[in-house]
Amino acid sequence: MSTPGNNDPVALRLIDREFLIACAPEEREGLVEAAALLDRKMRELRANARAPSFERLAVLAAVSMTHELLALRKQQGGDGQQTAQRLATMRQRLEFALENADTLHRETVADLFPKA
Repeated sequence: MSTPGNNDPVALRLIDREFLIACAPEEREGLVEAAALLDRKMRELRANARAPSFERLAVLAAVSMTHELLALRKQQGGDGQQTAQRLATMRQRLEFALENADTLHRETVADLFPKA
């Protein structure tokens, strides 16, 4: 984990403004990627709006991206529930097959070694 003393500032450009943000070296690439995504979203919104301020674009981009994030989380949560349900069904089938195989095995062994 990094300490505040070894955080170097990284220059991030959003539309026509530059921001210096301190971050740990291992976080730099992710931060630059996040800023690039935010810049693209803000430019997209600016192209479809009438003279929006920088602050308004930032808020609209944040709301839009948060909405997308929540939709993805919800979708992944649903997939996780479906996967869990499929695994439970497979487990039940496997248990049933093993129980039947055990019964069949006992019958086969009994046929091989009849009681005298």
